Amino acid sequence: MLVSLGLYPLAEKVYRLLLLRQDLDVEAMASELSTTNDQVRTALDHLAELALLLPSWESPGSFRPVSPQVGLQVLLQQRQAELARQQNQIAEAESAIAAIVSEYSDAQQDGQRPGADWLLGMDAIQARIERLSAEAVCEVASMMPGGAQDPQLIEAAKCLDRQVRDRGVDIRTIGLDSMRNDGPTLAYAEWLVEMGAQVRTVPTLPIRMLIYDRQVAFLPVDASNTQVGAVQVSESGTVVAVLALFDQIWNAATPIGSQPHKDEAGLLPQERHLLKLLAEGMTDEAAGHHLGLSQRTVRRMMAAIMERLGARSRFEAGLRAARQGWL
Repeated sequence: MLVSLGLYPLAEKVYRLLLLRQDLDVEAMASELSTTNDQVRTALDHLAELALLLPSWESPGSFRPVSPQVGLQVLLQQRQAELARQQNQIAEAESAIAAIVSEYSDAQQDGQRPGADWLLGMDAIQARIERLSAEAVCEVASMMPGGAQDPQLIEAAKCLDRQVRDRGVDIRTIGLDSMRNDGPTLAYAEWLVEMGAQVRTVPTLPIRMLIYDRQVAFLPVDASNTQVGAVQVSESGTVVAVLALFDQIWNAATPIGSQPHKDEAGLLPQERHLLKLLAEGMTDEAAGHHLGLSQRTVRRMMAAIMERLGARSRFEAGLRAARQGWL
């Protein structure tokens, strides 16, 4: 009945049961609903993600169901807001596309606007990257989100990288920590280092970018789909801001020849970011996208974290992580 609100059938049954019988433990709920303990724990995790279960004030380490007048109404409002947001995003996308097409058409007729140059399609983007790489004289700096990279794109990048390094131009590249787990991408990073480039990694990156000679920035029109188009920016204020972002992330990144250090809680930066993203309500898929990880890897990492916390469910892991100051 409540699938449209994100509540699947067994989770709904567990929620209804808890509203009537808050004294039941996992085993008792499993017996009452003719299911397994693990399925009940999964349902509890799901209810916690939907904020239909909250930590108990009276019994630390346990949970309490949120009244349907509050919890279900909030889910309904969120669903309505999400639908409205999607409709607004579609309308905004249509306007943005129309604006880009209009600007591109005007630029084709009247010459490009000073400070910004719009390009649509992968062929135009790749051609411009090749030209900018060939013209670079000091440095090419880049952010490379996405974790594992396409082998064909790696080979194309190698040709440009070799030409750039042969002219003595510096290369600085920031990738995701997850690229260390992909053989071809890691081999590419190590090849860059052998060529004299510098490569570092961080758990998450905000956007794909290229910066040439600290004077020209090359950015995607749509960060979620870099193949749609790109804009080349040379306006000094924008380039300074982009450079500041790059340098800040670079200073906090780990060189490819070193391993990321664990913090005082024994967590790797990638694990810390995963916990943060999931605690903010992201799904495994969305968190994995931010970190360049597959859903399988996200679940494996969470299973390892749960084992270290001695938790048998994600909800319990969240409580224990919060008590230990991990969140």
